[in-house]
Amino acid sequence: MSLPAEFQAIAKRVNNWGRWGAADEIGTLNLITDQVVREAAATVRTGRRVPLALPLQQDGVQTGAIPGRLNPVHAMVQINQELFGPPGDAVATSDDLVTLGLQAATHWDALAHASHSGKLYNGRPASSITAHSGAEFVGIDKARHVVSRGVLLDVARARGVDRLGGGHAVTPEDLEAAEELAGTRVRAGDIVLVRTGQIQTYLAGDKQAYMYPSPGLSIRTPEWFHARDVAAVANDTLTFEIFPPESEDLWLPVHALDLVEMGMPQGQNWNLEELSTACGQEERYAFLLSATPEPFTGATGSPVAPVAIL
Repeated sequence: MSLPAEFQAIAKRVNNWGRWGAADEIGTLNLITDQVVREAAATVRTGRRVPLALPLQQDGVQTGAIPGRLNPVHAMVQINQELFGPPGDAVATSDDLVTLGLQAATHWDALAHASHSGKLYNGRPASSITAHSGAEFVGIDKARHVVSRGVLLDVARARGVDRLGGGHAVTPEDLEAAEELAGTRVRAGDIVLVRTGQIQTYLAGDKQAYMYPSPGLSIRTPEWFHARDVAAVANDTLTFEIFPPESEDLWLPVHALDLVEMGMPQGQNWNLEELSTACGQEERYAFLLSATPEPFTGATGSPVAPVAIL
């Protein structure tokens, strides 16, 4: 079954295959240049640091609805164990072991996370992802330094609400209203954080409501990000795009457009509540953002503990 004509038309307009060469594996992260990072560092005024990650815990955001996405299972493998030196006098150490889905909580999706029509970003074959080695191309380990200017687009506040309704599809018009609230224009190399307020349902203890129904990005947003040359996008939802989808005959179209066609990393389950408060207090919505994922070789996603520095 072929993909709908609307999707194919947008895909053609946002496609970045070959833009940075046939061998490219990092897509829009190429837009984070040395100059972009220098300008990002110049946004720091107070040094106020805002963490954006959810805790990694067994009672996490995953409900079992997405197969294999395990909440972290934590175990101690050493507790105050003296490895060297005379017993009773040696330095003792404690070590841990964790089993988790790499997309379990706050994370980045690698470009290898989505495919369509048998292809990954830059025309790589989807069959290059194997059970033995994972993603041969465009895995998360290629995203080695994700530091840039971050811009919070607080769509909920721009619409005069604390949290968007579950059926709200975020549009380019929403992004521009939030940009006006922020008082800054999104520019090339920026990492955009889109706040819907949806994570409040999880923080309040209602994991089912957090997943379904969920506000999220509409199929029209990839063209907006492409026109602005955005380096990466993250938001405060589990599914990233609106769920259930806008069209029943096309599921996860934004994933396919962002990751496969554009080569733009996307993040989910980011806690943007404290950042929203901080940006409102500081009356500025641009900051230095440090958000490099853990470099799991061959992985299609990875946990991240982002920090916004104002």
